[in-house]
Amino acid sequence: MAAPAQPKKIVAPTVSQINAEFVTQLACKYWAPHIKKKSPFDIKVIEDIYEKEIVKSRFAIRKIMLLEFSQYLENYLWMNYSPEVSSKAYLMSICCMVNEKFRENVPAWETFKKKPDHFPFFFKCILKAALAETDGEFSLHEQTVLLLFLDHCFNSLEVDLIRSQVQQLISLPMWMGLQPARLELELKKTPKLRKFWNLIKKNDEKMDPEAREQAYQERRFLSQLIQKFISVLKSVPLSEPVTMDKVHYCERFIELMIDLEALLPTRRWFNTILDDSHLLVHCYLSNLVHREEDGHLFSQLLDMLKFYTGFEINDQTGNALTENEMTTIHYDRITSLQRAAFAHFPELYDFALSNVAEVDTRGSLVKLFGPLSSNTLHQVASYLCLLPTLPKTEDTTFDKEFLLELLVSRHERRISQIQQLNQMPLYPTEKIIWDENIVPTEYYSGEGCLALPKLNLQFLTLHDYLLRNFNLFRLESTYEIRQDIEDSVSRMKPWQSEYGGVVFGGWARMAQPIVAFTVVEVAKPNIGENWPTRVRADVTINLNVRDHIKDEWEGLRKHDVCFLITVRPTKPYGTKFDRRRPFIEQVGLVYVRGCEIQGMLDDKGRVIEDGPEPRPNLRGESRTFRVFLDPNQYQQDMTNTIQNGAEDVYETFNIIMRRKPKENNFKAVLETIRNLMNTDCVVPAWLHDIILGYGDPSSAHYSKMPNQIATLDFNDTFLSIEHLKTSFPGHNVKVTVDDPALQIPPFRITFPVRSGKGKKRKDVDGEDEDTEEAKTLIVEPHVIPNRGPYPYNQPKRNTIQFTHTQIEAIRAGMQPGLTMVVGPPGTGKTDVAVQIISNIYHNFPEQRTLIVTHSNQALNQLFEKIMALDIDERHLLRLGHGEEELETEKDFSRYGRVNYVLARRIELLEEVKRLQKSLGVPGDASYTCETAGYFFLYQVMSRWEEYISKVKNKGNTSPDVTEVSTFFPFHEYFANAPQPIFKGRSYEEDMEIAEGCFRHIKKIFTQLEEFRASELLRSGLDRSKYLLVKEAKIIAMTCTHAALKRHDLVKLGFKYDNILMEEAAQILEIETFIPLLLQNPQDGFSRLKRWIMIGDHHQLPPVIKNMAFQKYSNMEQSLFTRFVRIGVPTVDLDAQGRARASLCNLYNWRYKKLGNLPHVQLLPEFSTANAGLLYDFQLINVEDFQGVGESEPNPYFYQNLGEAEYVVALFMYMCLLGYPADKISILTTYNGQKHLIRDIINRRCGSNPLIGRPNKVTTVDRFQGQQNDYILLSLVRTRAVGHLRDVRRLVVAMSRARLGLYIFARVSLFQNCFELTPAFSQLTARPLHLHIIPTEPFPTCRKNGERPSHEVQVIKNMPQMANFVYNMYMHLIQTSHHYHQTLLQLPPAMVEESEEVQSQETEMETEEEGMPTQADIPCLTDASVSHELLASQTEATPGEMEATPGRAGTGSSPEATSAVSEVTAAAAGPEAVPTEAGTQQDATSAPETK
Repeated sequence: MAAPAQPKKIVAPTVSQINAEFVTQLACKYWAPHIKKKSPFDIKVIEDIYEKEIVKSRFAIRKIMLLEFSQYLENYLWMNYSPEVSSKAYLMSICCMVNEKFRENVPAWETFKKKPDHFPFFFKCILKAALAETDGEFSLHEQTVLLLFLDHCFNSLEVDLIRSQVQQLISLPMWMGLQPARLELELKKTPKLRKFWNLIKKNDEKMDPEAREQAYQERRFLSQLIQKFISVLKSVPLSEPVTMDKVHYCERFIELMIDLEALLPTRRWFNTILDDSHLLVHCYLSNLVHREEDGHLFSQLLDMLKFYTGFEINDQTGNALTENEMTTIHYDRITSLQRAAFAHFPELYDFALSNVAEVDTRGSLVKLFGPLSSNTLHQVASYLCLLPTLPKTEDTTFDKEFLLELLVSRHERRISQIQQLNQMPLYPTEKIIWDENIVPTEYYSGEGCLALPKLNLQFLTLHDYLLRNFNLFRLESTYEIRQDIEDSVSRMKPWQSEYGGVVFGGWARMAQPIVAFTVVEVAKPNIGENWPTRVRADVTINLNVRDHIKDEWEGLRKHDVCFLITVRPTKPYGTKFDRRRPFIEQVGLVYVRGCEIQGMLDDKGRVIEDGPEPRPNLRGESRTFRVFLDPNQYQQDMTNTIQNGAEDVYETFNIIMRRKPKENNFKAVLETIRNLMNTDCVVPAWLHDIILGYGDPSSAHYSKMPNQIATLDFNDTFLSIEHLKTSFPGHNVKVTVDDPALQIPPFRITFPVRSGKGKKRKDVDGEDEDTEEAKTLIVEPHVIPNRGPYPYNQPKRNTIQFTHTQIEAIRAGMQPGLTMVVGPPGTGKTDVAVQIISNIYHNFPEQRTLIVTHSNQALNQLFEKIMALDIDERHLLRLGHGEEELETEKDFSRYGRVNYVLARRIELLEEVKRLQKSLGVPGDASYTCETAGYFFLYQVMSRWEEYISKVKNKGNTSPDVTEVSTFFPFHEYFANAPQPIFKGRSYEEDMEIAEGCFRHIKKIFTQLEEFRASELLRSGLDRSKYLLVKEAKIIAMTCTHAALKRHDLVKLGFKYDNILMEEAAQILEIETFIPLLLQNPQDGFSRLKRWIMIGDHHQLPPVIKNMAFQKYSNMEQSLFTRFVRIGVPTVDLDAQGRARASLCNLYNWRYKKLGNLPHVQLLPEFSTANAGLLYDFQLINVEDFQGVGESEPNPYFYQNLGEAEYVVALFMYMCLLGYPADKISILTTYNGQKHLIRDIINRRCGSNPLIGRPNKVTTVDRFQGQQNDYILLSLVRTRAVGHLRDVRRLVVAMSRARLGLYIFARVSLFQNCFELTPAFSQLTARPLHLHIIPTEPFPTCRKNGERPSHEVQVIKNMPQMANFVYNMYMHLIQTSHHYHQTLLQLPPAMVEESEEVQSQETEMETEEEGMPTQADIPCLTDASVSHELLASQTEATPGEMEATPGRAGTGSSPEATSAVSEVTAAAAGPEAVPTEAGTQQDATSAPETK
């Protein structure tokens, strides 16, 4: 197996290179945004740039990146475009810029939307250029650029400007391109179309000739483009050299075809055109397919196109076709061929009279049609309207091979897509894992196209939706598996022994050599299947490793996935492994197969089951695991061995590899998706079209739902009647009671509900129907019935004064339908979510709500707030592993709830015992829930009824207040309640108290009745299942848990009515979809009534590690984001209460209208300045330190020593002033920098009690959803902006701080970035040097924005700050009372400017009384420090550091740049603190891993 060549990484140019570029000089003269006096527009500039910079460099990405980054498109190209100046260079330049924007994943059409006038002309020019002769004005490379541009247009149909142009190319009139007989056949099939066709013809006749010619050109565009492609394809030779331009053109063309076929609006009419052109037949017979090297990707793309052309959908209606309907279509085709054969071709009589199943295989069709002449084959095809009729006197111009393939491919039996899927192995093998076209490396640049599905706005059917997600999820997991295999196997250092076998020179924590492997069971296949139902094997390994690693291996649980690997190394013992060279040939990897653990075997060879019992102690170090192999894969391998004489894969394995449990759930998720595709997926009817991206996007909004609810109880949502009135601006509020004293919450509100029927017609006629009535809300205050005399009986109340948009979100969430809430940072998303849950719980007590979040942390925050509201905790349940992190003493997991129920049952039975005693009833009523039930019925109820009959109002006599208390039967029971129970003020009040007391008693027996099941069910498992299915009303889990456990939940009969999703914009599309289907449909319908999604698509999307899937396949798009793009109505929360108003301005430009809550201006913490710092936010420019800016010791593992040191110095300065260390967090945009800063903190101040550690040092991505008072942010990059160019990352970075934000960056780089301008223009308006006030202690009385009374000091650079902090620290120690004790604590090692290094003689003089001097502290310029540490660090691979805690975890490699060595040089000598090491995952992951 040939190892794939390592792709080159695109190196971004440095700022100095950018400045030296010809392009940059032109930009500064003509269009750069920061230049005030620009030269006038000159068309020659565009021509020059295109010829000299773009064409000459063969469209080098580096040049195009520079141009696009300099805002060439926005400020020069499109701004000055008009038909008069349009030229080839102009068109091509615009296309290159748009394509580059798509490659960079930044918005591309904004500029065109602002100035749309000339776009139609521009688009027509592009169409004309795309059809130009390849040897003419436009080269093939240029036409490939145009194809890519067109592809982006077809994929941007949600943009009105683009849609208006593209629609003309893909609507019904494009059928002009069909041959007449085929057109007639299609119109006959659907009579309605003939009517439309005649209309089109009539309209055409009315057009003037020029316009008609133009329209005809556009309609025939795609047909002509296909013909042009076929001519290019035919020019590719079979074995002679071919230019890559041709290959790339063909690949991009097929990509365009796939994208047109995979969207319903483009496919509807185009699929017939494609079929009529026989493009697939031409492609499969072409030379390019048979060229092994050049045609590999082309063939893969072709298979995708074939899949979509035959997709199981009705093109006209858009309905999915069932298996039976597909079979019917296939039979119709064959029988029409048989009829034609019977009528006109006597030589095909045998075929005409055969049954279908006998003749519909490829073999039999070739056998029957092969002997016919080319002319006869042409005639058969023309009878089927596939080719134009052949005149009698002429011979056909088509090859016989083409004609035969045309007829055979059209009529052969196809395997159904679901069958193919069920036969597919779920584990990746070595063939897929290292195929660059399917699983590209981390160096994917976005230049070429790939054989991958794309997730855009729309999908053909639910099957298509699930299939694309299935494939992408599988490949993303494969990429992570590849990283793990490469890491583990290269650590084991497999070498060839002198006898030709394998010897392992290293070891790995996650992999072990296999001692023995045997297949122990191959079970018989199920009826109708050809693969075994089960294949099991035993794997023996020798665990001669450290105890904690041994425990990890022995702790492998049932269903954990492992990989079996065969290596046959060819390199001799001692060969060094080079990570930069292809992995496979270095280690000699031959096979990879997946397996699933069943369990470890005990001494007697039995599987040790998971359970509460302690595991048996096994002797020795040999351990055997029983594993399940993939039956589909086993069957394929065995077939290959038997038929082709290949070796038996299962006798060759010599390594078993395990993976981290958190990253290893891919198989369960894939099985879940596959199961969904095999069941009739029932999505609620009101959601179906929206999920596929069609129809009216607002159709599931509550205002359009037929079952909208008129009256809702808002419970404790409103704090007062004034709060209610301000919450519904523009409405008239009518309160049912006039007395202001009675107008107190809780309130029931009746809304005006429009009937959904016959609404459309009315809307058009009478827009002014919004009369007073439609704007009037009827508000009814009601009193919550008394719940009992004890203080804990009082309901918990909401205390938050919700804003009117939050109230709209709560109202929408209570109504049926789809509710989307966009919650910018700090706008109270969680509070809204919790209030919705509480209100649904009280309004619909019989309904069950499922809460799904992305992270355990978000689930815990939700739970902590839910517990503060009036929700009975017996109705709460938390599934999954995160419940351990809940910061409460209560356990909401399944077994925690079982224990709660059992404990609560005992408590309640004790209460029954007390009640029985107080009533003087003999016997043991409190023995079980059942006996308690009888006691209530016969003893308690009878007394209560008797009491009611005594005290209820009899006739006209006025009731006596004293009787209420006198006859009350439960005085003794309530003796422990606050006395007196009855106030004696009025009969009504005392009667309500008496009923409250009875409600308290009744609730005890109601709960005991619910808990009866736990007496009958004996095992914890049964009890927990009962709780899940019957008792719990609010069930919470993460999206991953839902995907993993769907099968079990459905099997249990789990039911729910509402779903609330938090962090919805961070959840993968498929993981958002699965929770909709965790229950079986009732009578073929889903019982789901509400779906509430709360998220923020302006913050970071789900994490996709592989850049190709993230960018090319758009896999990072969440369902939430897709719904927003489609136009589903959202409620945008618009008031934040987290940050100072000035900090909020740094990101509120990204939202529709984000303001501040009043307390942000009023509270003292927001109005007081940050002590010791002049500004509440500042961008601090950091230049190269010792000639080095950013460095990259491993792919995407970026570090910047100057910034890291500066950040830590500012942190130490703040702590020395008195800021609490836990109120400061340090964030950065790259993992490499995170490890570097952690290292520096460990060395400088980690164990120093005067300073301490910051609350967190982590990446921006990891910190999403969290906040702190002060944020210090390092942006790391000095060459290219990198992934901060994604505005969503910028929004997260800017919105984490409440009171202070200090950003360290290379200003010259970031201020030029177009996407970041709104934030950076505010940041650069302030000085770019740090302004500090060292004499101002924390906390200060100075108001924010006031001039300080103390002296302000300006810090010019990092060394100056470092020295300043050092001196400040020394001064603090000297003036401290604990001076002598503190001497024991070494001061932090600090940086100093190299000029100030003191000579050893000076050191001796200044060293008085053992006072440490600056030179005692190792400084960054002292290269002699810790050479061994440096050597050990650079030799260690990133993952080895994990196992060696004493080393610096900066993840360096031998080629590490000087910046990394500087850190180590800065290490304290023998006292160096063991640092947290960078694990392998961090070192080699894509830009940002979570």
